[in-house]
Amino acid sequence: MKFHVLTLFPEMIERGLMSGIIGRAAENKIISLDTVNIRDYTLEKHGKVDDYPYGGGAGMLLQAQPVYDACRAVSGDRKVRTVYVTPQGRPFDQRLARELAGEEELILLCGHYEGIDERVLEEVVTDYVSIGDYILTGGELAAMVIIDAVARLIPGVLGNGSSAQEESFHNDLLEYPQYTRPRVWRDKTVPSVLLTGNHAEVTRWRLERSVERTMCARPDLYEKYSQKQCLIRRLSRDKRNNIHLMESLSAGSGEILYASGEDAAVCDRDHGVCMVKASSPEAGLRLLEECPKDARWYFVSRDLAERSLREKGFAAICECSQFLYTRREPLPVRHKDIRRLGPENLEYICSRYPSISPAYGKDRLLAGALYGAFAEQQLVGFAGVHSVGSVGMLYVEEAYRGRGLAASLEAYCIDRVLESGRVPYVHVPESDPAAAHIQEKLGLYRAGDRFCWMERQSETS
Repeated sequence: MKFHVLTLFPEMIERGLMSGIIGRAAENKIISLDTVNIRDYTLEKHGKVDDYPYGGGAGMLLQAQPVYDACRAVSGDRKVRTVYVTPQGRPFDQRLARELAGEEELILLCGHYEGIDERVLEEVVTDYVSIGDYILTGGELAAMVIIDAVARLIPGVLGNGSSAQEESFHNDLLEYPQYTRPRVWRDKTVPSVLLTGNHAEVTRWRLERSVERTMCARPDLYEKYSQKQCLIRRLSRDKRNNIHLMESLSAGSGEILYASGEDAAVCDRDHGVCMVKASSPEAGLRLLEECPKDARWYFVSRDLAERSLREKGFAAICECSQFLYTRREPLPVRHKDIRRLGPENLEYICSRYPSISPAYGKDRLLAGALYGAFAEQQLVGFAGVHSVGSVGMLYVEEAYRGRGLAASLEAYCIDRVLESGRVPYVHVPESDPAAAHIQEKLGLYRAGDRFCWMERQSETS
């Protein structure tokens, strides 16, 4: 990923970021950091870039011309997402960090003095972002905060690929306490459970401590977590039919839009997906009204799909069955050469699996959620984990079908989901009985309900 920072103090950005983890990532060419001095683009012979504001007032403003020319020098005719760091912007949080991490390039514009001429902001800025309700002397510190938070979500930046999923704010919980050697320091000992080697007990202890810490330090987050856990327990009474809702909530990506009795609506805003469970088609139609209008994809029961297609302007994408893997032991993987794929495999994936758009394929690759089967060093098939948590996107080259590669790829993905502590599930199109047979062969159970993926149609379509 390429970060471009437009600033009057490039050395401040470089000194602040070109060390530690972010600096190593830049040295290894996982990310690049380009600092652009706005002053280099002024047409004023003395290098002046600011002037007094029209209408009077204290302070000076950055002029439009040098900012615009600096931005154009970076982007040219390309549309590059451009963030202006300002207290007036959208609050920066982990959700926005994940969103920005999906970009190939990002421009961060640092203000100074009393701000920047509004006309150039209207011309070049796509996002107004704030790191908090306070005033800084310039935007450089805020830009560094954003770059650090975004960069660490890019595969390869952190040494441990799971680190970003285990820290504060994942699943609405703060991080648990951590300890290292020595065992005893100033008469304080490491909790004994961490020395047992019992991974299940360690996981349980860490969750308990995370909940306790969140309850005390961030009651607002704890309230969100408690509401989700309450709904998960209610949905677990019919686990096979509700696993998609439960896993979205457990992973922290799903937000509750509505929950009462047997009716629930959950939205994964990061990926524009809404999931609706309703006691009747009529209740389901009401829940669809609770969903954000900018959500594109919907996963609902087939009965609700039939009504909503007629009455609410949706298009059916795929009718499917839901399969669930309920055991905790990993599945055997017979094909041994399966590897995580990277952005360099995007063209191959999109050409073989047309329903994966380039944007979505890139999202899954950056998330480290697509895996390829290789034969004689050639990529001959792939599968992965969707943004909502289901295993899918399965493809095998025709010349290699019938050799068990599809089952190996899916088993490999299921094992990765199990490693993350989640429950694997798969959506299989009704039109693909061969895929359903693979699920049964691997030991997955079919849910009783039938489901449908839908797409909201635009008002002009």
